[in-house]
Amino acid sequence: MLIVVGGRREASKGQGNLLGTDHADYYSAEAFIKAYSSHLKRSGKLEIPTWVDIVKTGHHKELAPYDPDWFYVRAAAIARHIYLRKSVGVGALAKLHGSAYRRGTRPSHHSNAATGVQRNVVQALEKIGVLEIAPNGGRKISQDGMRDLDRIATAVLEQEREEEEEEEEEEEEEAEEENEDDE
Repeated sequence: MLIVVGGRREASKGQGNLLGTDHADYYSAEAFIKAYSSHLKRSGKLEIPTWVDIVKTGHHKELAPYDPDWFYVRAAAIARHIYLRKSVGVGALAKLHGSAYRRGTRPSHHSNAATGVQRNVVQALEKIGVLEIAPNGGRKISQDGMRDLDRIATAVLEQEREEEEEEEEEEEEEAEEENEDDE
């Protein structure tokens, strides 16, 4: 069971957290995805298809993504999503990464993302050993993938803690300066 304490979620006593504080659910998704996508890019293991610069990510989109590294970001987001769940299929990932299909003056509807993109990302992650096929269908995180994601998660947690400490120090200094000015 998780408890929110001062904006930070912590495991309550009596509930053993198998992963300690290294679990990817303990900090912002944005920071984790950014760190893991840069790790995937630096490692050079993830095989990028030739069509990534021209493909749309869904039929509801007008253009291809502007970010040249969007494939790494999508791979990191998918790895995190599967990390937080037992097993996930391509259809669920397409629903997750879908967005509004704007229809002019008529109300918008949800439209799933292109399953081919999701499938290629999952296959690329499988090829480098981050994912494996789950016995009940879909994909799950492999042991090697769990180790990599935990290592990245630990680094993100340490960085966030350092930033929080720096912010607290700055706030204390500002408070001291205000107290000196008042006297």
